[in-house]
Formats: sequence, structure tokens, C-alpha cells
Amino acid sequence: MSSVSAQGVVERASAELSRRITGLGLRGRKRSPGVVERVANALCGPATATAPRVPRRRRPSPRPLVWSQFILEERFLEKFFLYFNVNDRRILSQVCTKWRDVLYSSPRWWAGLVSVLDCRELRLSTGCCMQRFYNSLIRRGIRGVVLLSATDDDINEFIKQFPLSAHHVHAISLKGSTITDRGLEAILDHLQVGAVAQLLPSLYEFSLQAYHVTDAALGYFSPKQSSSLSVLRLHSCWELTNHGVVNIVHSLPNLTVLSLSGCSKVTDEGVELLAENLPRLRSLDLSWCPRVTDNALEYIACDLNHLEELTLDRCVHITDIGIGYISTMQSLVALFLRWCSQLRDFGVQHLCGMRSLQLLSLAGCPLLTSGGLSSLIQLRQLRELELTNCPGASPELFDYLHEHLPRCLIIE
Repeated sequence: MSSVSAQGVVERASAELSRRITGLGLRGRKRSPGVVERVANALCGPATATAPRVPRRRRPSPRPLVWSQFILEERFLEKFFLYFNVNDRRILSQVCTKWRDVLYSSPRWWAGLVSVLDCRELRLSTGCCMQRFYNSLIRRGIRGVVLLSATDDDINEFIKQFPLSAHHVHAISLKGSTITDRGLEAILDHLQVGAVAQLLPSLYEFSLQAYHVTDAALGYFSPKQSSSLSVLRLHSCWELTNHGVVNIVHSLPNLTVLSLSGCSKVTDEGVELLAENLPRLRSLDLSWCPRVTDNALEYIACDLNHLEELTLDRCVHITDIGIGYISTMQSLVALFLRWCSQLRDFGVQHLCGMRSLQLLSLAGCPLLTSGGLSSLIQLRQLRELELTNCPGASPELFDYLHEHLPRCLIIE
């Protein structure tokens, strides 16, 4: 082979290498490799065969949802409802059946909600409507029921229409009601679906505002409830006397929260019964009990060693002597003395030694002066102090308290 022919072959081979490096392959019909291809294969090895391309099946892309479809998509709604509180969700459940079904599908949307039933409106509703409403309470897992303006007949109708409350209701409250002993006995003892011990075996809280209920009605709690019921709130039960207190301490010895607010016939002797027989009390409300005096506070201080909250609003016969008894209670965290008209600066001095006290209300106490109130800066642990309607509280006093109690909310 002449030198010219060899040089030409090398040049052609170089050109082929360049084309391979840049990814350009030979095109055309299939044929035997020529001299240039053989030289290139000898120098660089055979070219890597490209795998045949397998055709891919194209998946149809999903159609985007229009707004009317988007707002009915469950995954979107579950995230959407998280931005609203429980009261807002009650309104949202009325937008459409889809939103209602999503919200009713899980009790987690309704945690803490209490159903308030105005008995005046219930009397105008049909039994079918009420049945649907009670079923919705079960679906949503609502455990608390408040009955407004209830009568004896309303109590019986409620239990008749809602027999499944035996397993679902944990707290019942009667407010602004005119039920008598007969109505209370009906809800606590002999109902059309059985005794309330069977109707509400897990009842732990009972609240009652009924002006005409007497002492006898408080003896109807069953032995089952004596172990489960720990919260009893009686508001403005004007006919309740110390005999009713006897029934309470014998029927419900495990109470931890008791309110006798507005039970105006309860005296110091009744409070003594409570203090001696309810050692587990953590909260006691004796507001608007005008017959309670300093003697009752002595019984409380001596026997209720675990009491954490005491409310004595409008107890007009309490003096500095009684506050001296209370100041010895090391477990007391909250003390409310609103409108105690005989409380003076000397009583406030007693309070300054209560190192566990965090909430204190002296609102409306007319005899307190700025000098006596300024001593409250000794209560460094206070988180809330209420001094509204105190004639002795001046702007200068509030500035002084804010300066020395920076972590305390002072309600002026």
C-alpha cells in the first residue's frame, strides 16, 4: 500500500472517530463494514449498539377540578375545617349535606362542645325533628347537655326522646328552670327509661338552677352516682336549707367541686357539715349566701386542707377575722371576695402571707384604701388581681402595682 493510500485511510479513520465522539453514527441501510469501519473498530473497538426505544404508554393526565368540585373533595375539606374553631364548624355543617357529612363523620371536630337546648323551642318541634337532632349529638360525640327553661314535663320528654343518652351524656345542666321536686325526682330516680343511675351511670357533673327545688330532691342520687359524681353546682336554689346539705354529704361523699351560689338559706352549720364530710373538695362556691359568717370560714380553714379555690362573693357578714382564718390555708390558689362590704385593710394584710395564692379578687370592696391595697406587692406569685369598683384604688396605686408585680394581670 502506498504512503498516500495509508495516509488517506488514517485521515478517514480520524474523521470516523470524531463522528463517534460527537455521537454521530453511520446512517443508511445495513451493510458490511468497510475498510474505514474496520480500522476504526480495530483502533477503538466496536461501537456500542443503541438499545431499541420501547414505546411508552402515555397516561392520561387528570383533569383539574373546578371550584364547585374542589370544595366538595374530602381531603381538601378535612384540611380546610382545621382552620375553624368548634363553634364555626357548627355553622359550616349547615352549608350543605357534604360538609355536614364530613364534619359529622368524626367526634374530633366537636371536642368540648356542649349542646344547649331551649325547652321553649323544643315544645314547638316535632318528635321526628328532635330525634334527628339527638342522633346528630351521638354522631358528633357531644357529651354535655344544657336544658334551658325546663319544666317537669320537659324533663320527661327529653328522656323519652333521647333514651340513648344513657351511654353518651356525661354532663347535664339545668338553667333558668322551674322544675319542682317531682321533676328532679323524675330525672334522678324514676324515669320512663329507668332510674338515672341506669340512665347516666358515668355522670360526673350535675348543674342545677331551679328556684323551687327543696331539700328532699337532693336525696335521690343513687349509690352508683355517689362514686362517679364529683362536680355539683346548685345555683339560686332558694328553698335549699341545711337539711339539703345533709342529703348532699351523705349521697355524694366524693365531691371535689361544689357550688351553693345563691342558696340563701344555708348557714354556718351547713358549711360545717360540708367541711367535716367532704374532705376531697378542691373548689367551693358560697357566693350570695348572706347567712355565712366568719364561723363558717373557721370550719373551712380547719377541715378542708386540700381546698384550692374559694368563692365568697357578696357574703356581707365576713370580716377581717374570717379572712385571718382563710389566710392559714396553704393550698388555696384562688380566692374571690367580691363585694364583701366589711373587709378592711387589716384583712388584706392577712392575705399577704398566702404564698400559694395566684388569683385574688377584691372587686367592689368599699372599705379598702390605697395603703392597704399597696401591701399586695408582697404576693409576688400573683398572676391575676381584680380591683374593679374599689373606691380606694387610684391611678397612682395601679402604677405602683404594675411596677412591683410585672407578671400579674391587674384588672382595673
